[in-house]
Amino acid sequence: MAKSSFLLLVDIFVILMLCISLCHGAVDDDRKVYIAYLGSAPDRDYIATSQHSTMLQALSTHSSMENYLIRSYKRSFNGFAAKLTNEEAKKLATRSWDFLGLNQTTKHNATAESNVIVGVIDSGIWPESDSFTDEGFGPPPKKWKGACKGGQNFTCNKKLIGARVYTTDSARDMDGHGSHTASTAAGNNVRNASFYGLAEGIARGGVPSARIAAYKVCDDTGCTSEDIMAAFDDAIADGNDLLSVSLGPESSSEFYLDPIAIGAFHAAEKGVLVVQSAGNSGLAGFQSVASVAPWILSVAASTTDRHFVNKVVLGNGKTLNGLSINSFSLNRTKVPLVYGLQASSDCDEFSARLCLPNCLNKTLVKNKIILCDDMQGVDEAYNAGALGLITKYRSDDVSFVVPLPAITLSSKDYDSVTSYLNSTKQPKAKILRSETITDKFAPIVASFSSRGPNFIVPDILKACISPITRILSSVNALQPDISAPGVDILAAYSPVASPSITATDTRRVKYNIISGTSMSCPHVAGVAAYVKTFHPHWSPSTIKSALMTTAFPMDAPRNQGAEFAYGSGHINPVKAIDPGLVYNTVKGDNIRFLCSIGYDKGSIKNIAGNNTSCPKNNTKMLPRDFNYPTLTALVPASKPFKVTFHRTVTNVGVARSTYNATIATLLELEIKVVPQVLSFKSLTEKKSYKVTVSGKALGEQSMVSATLIWSDGTHNVRSSIVIHTYEGVRGTV
Repeated sequence: MAKSSFLLLVDIFVILMLCISLCHGAVDDDRKVYIAYLGSAPDRDYIATSQHSTMLQALSTHSSMENYLIRSYKRSFNGFAAKLTNEEAKKLATRSWDFLGLNQTTKHNATAESNVIVGVIDSGIWPESDSFTDEGFGPPPKKWKGACKGGQNFTCNKKLIGARVYTTDSARDMDGHGSHTASTAAGNNVRNASFYGLAEGIARGGVPSARIAAYKVCDDTGCTSEDIMAAFDDAIADGNDLLSVSLGPESSSEFYLDPIAIGAFHAAEKGVLVVQSAGNSGLAGFQSVASVAPWILSVAASTTDRHFVNKVVLGNGKTLNGLSINSFSLNRTKVPLVYGLQASSDCDEFSARLCLPNCLNKTLVKNKIILCDDMQGVDEAYNAGALGLITKYRSDDVSFVVPLPAITLSSKDYDSVTSYLNSTKQPKAKILRSETITDKFAPIVASFSSRGPNFIVPDILKACISPITRILSSVNALQPDISAPGVDILAAYSPVASPSITATDTRRVKYNIISGTSMSCPHVAGVAAYVKTFHPHWSPSTIKSALMTTAFPMDAPRNQGAEFAYGSGHINPVKAIDPGLVYNTVKGDNIRFLCSIGYDKGSIKNIAGNNTSCPKNNTKMLPRDFNYPTLTALVPASKPFKVTFHRTVTNVGVARSTYNATIATLLELEIKVVPQVLSFKSLTEKKSYKVTVSGKALGEQSMVSATLIWSDGTHNVRSSIVIHTYEGVRGTV
């Protein structure tokens, strides 16, 4: 199949290593889709499509080059996507610049909330869902400049005020992912929502009175770079207040190669906050987070106090506890057990034990519960007609919707089942329907949630996530910026999609339970929108700071990776509307940051799209001095260290106020804050301070942390301090 390459065409020829299956029709064998990113849209009026066609025609004597133009980006930045040969791409690369110019009793302001627009870049939306009806809504906000271009038989309303599609022919959500994220962020209050009676209650978004605009960039083949860029181009210009983006690459890449980082850069410049999933690669270990640009708010997934469990009762009376979201009941009847290896006739031993595709004999599994050594056997068990499934879980903190009566067990308990099966002439069991219990240890960062630090900027605290994919249950700093609920979340779903990971599952639901950082991302987007209802003029960096510095501290010993897993902590919506002090960035700060990590003029052009260059004087800052709400530094291993951070805070609390600095730290760190007292006489007044951290030598791939708190007796402005030796692609700074 043809592949789509994201090509940044400026002074140099750069090809993104993000080749993704093309969502459009077949193309010539020797042509691929390239993106010509031409930077910022000119202030003056101009006919972008005509200019882009002219640029294409200049590449060849072919009479119909303009027929290869797929899409023009012209509203928020300038560029186009076209089908080019390698030679044409090289020609264009050298000349493009020549042609350029939260709880329901919580205080809500319904009027202000209805003026907030949440854009969702995802797999579309199901417009008829109860979560998106417009009863009680007035006309769209006057600032809305978007449109309803969702395709045939797609209608918007006063709640779902806009829709655009960049793949297939309809913005209608066919797999449920986009509807789930949109309703989580800003869906209506819907009573009696449940998944077959499980998790019954009110399904609602963080800002139920807010408006939604949906941008469909993903379908069953994935999400292409050119579609993502087009969605950002439209969403920024349409008038959205913030964007929820539950998709991203499988690993972090340079910012000038990342369409989300580029789109989010332009969004931030236009006052639009972008919230992105941190990624689902946590089981791969540290340095797995992919959302790493400091102008993006990246989100980890954590548990809630509701945990889905179920039980299996063996024929000998032994009961074992396990996990799954199982809506079925075997009517308390025990049925025969059979092992995958015993029920296979066409597979090798390894495949049979796992119940891999086409391994199970339908006759041998009929009316029986099948044992499979891995959860991936669920599809084969269902398709072969098994009555139930017992398997092993990969992690003990998340349950998944299953298409048949099924339970996942720990390795120890699974082994006890196999032992019972092998020692009994007629082994039997029954699997009970799932139930919920209270998890007293929540919130805990989910095992699947990506961890930091990131390879690109080791001096920014974010967790880490390369083709663009939706962050399914199945991604600016060293770790994620913040953590939010992302495990077993009930929200709206597409009524034409399978509710489980098994595509042949014939059940259909209006609400479904899913896990992933895709689910935590819209939670934070909803909180950001909530904050904006109280502070409509706050900038993206102000809102981001408010969320991070007011987050609940999380228990490091219970969270693998500590700050690398949860960032600033667990989101606290109510506190976020009154943070006291904030860490703002001003115009030009993002460019100075790019200069600080070694980007040259060409690389910066690839992102910013203008002729901005790094300062020639000696004012170049260090990456760790970027005015971020957390303080992170990479230091050499096996050497004593001493690092200094510089920060500036802005007073948004009480006009006349005094804040005192306190440090919570371990013995191995010596931390000095100068000055230790910040006195303010007015709102929006700024004060600067510096923090010096010194300590003994750290081992390779290790980290230590502390917490800085500025308090005036009412507000506690909390910042994580992280010192680590996880060297990234840039080495130490």
